[in-house]
Amino acid sequence: MTEPLDARLRDDDALAEIDLASRLMIAASGAEKQLSQAEVDELLGVSSPASA
Repeated sequence: MTEPLDARLRDDDALAEIDLASRLMIAASGAEKQLSQAEVDELLGVSSPASA
């Protein structure tokens, strides 16, 4: 029988950062060329400075 995880040890900010980093790694590994800043911004869900 396994013991349940202690919910106090959950760090949602860290999990979100890991998710973003993994998205970037997956996209970069599948890209034929270096990702542009606009492509990185899109993956991260942020606006580029030009469109802000």
